[in-house]
Amino acid sequence: MNNAYVHGYAPRESARLQDQASTLVGLLHWDTCFAPGSLVLEAGCGVGAQTVPLAKNSPQAMVIALDLSSASARKASRRAAEEGLNNVRVLQADIFHLPFREGLFDHLFICFVLEHLPRPVEALRILMQFIRPGGSITVIEGDHGSAYFHPDSAAARRAIDCQVQLQKRAGGNAMIGRELYPLLRAAGFSEVSVSPRMVYVDSSRPELVEGFTKKTFTAMIEGVGPAAVNAGLIERSDFEQGVGDLYRAAEDDGVFCYTFFKGQGKKKGPDKLEKRS
Repeated sequence: MNNAYVHGYAPRESARLQDQASTLVGLLHWDTCFAPGSLVLEAGCGVGAQTVPLAKNSPQAMVIALDLSSASARKASRRAAEEGLNNVRVLQADIFHLPFREGLFDHLFICFVLEHLPRPVEALRILMQFIRPGGSITVIEGDHGSAYFHPDSAAARRAIDCQVQLQKRAGGNAMIGRELYPLLRAAGFSEVSVSPRMVYVDSSRPELVEGFTKKTFTAMIEGVGPAAVNAGLIERSDFEQGVGDLYRAAEDDGVFCYTFFKGQGKKKGPDKLEKRS
């Protein structure tokens, strides 16, 4: 199954992911905590940007984090070691051909992964097999259609759309956040709930201006510029104007908003499975 990562694996992208994680840790992870003794599978851990807060929030749970990219898995392992985390193990593995027995894990955690997959429901169904009956899933995804800013800019919206279109061509969906509830239900999870997590940024929040508006979102859009121009989606000058207008939203009188979506659900237990059959 194709799962092309449209942002690439350059050091700049690794730094952007770390900036994003450190900036948003409170917003995205404050309510993610697993019981002592739990075994947690993080599918698609990347460079470990989300692995660290996940493991820190549940120090007595064991997190098995894996990624298809061996280079990313090595970075995630180093990151966990640098943080002194003893409850993390990182593996290089394909999430669609996992080297585990079914039903092994108590919980499944997926963050910024489904957006890159052409068949997310199929992916969720495959991963569900490795959760025990009654175990849980937590999924976090963004939605580029939720981005808005002041001053408004048609050029900036065109630049954002370039990233959306490139991800679509790669088989992904940059606006998948709004679909988490139906995706989890279609995959067969029960007790599904989704909560929006809005990032609101103005100059009274300088840490978000720097960490999110500039270093996370605008840096992400800026990074796809060469690919967007080469694909004929936009003229270079128009793209540069759009990126400039996004940076303009980071000035003293600017505002930037973006919404992430956090979905949670459970794998049906044996009693529920019997009633359904």
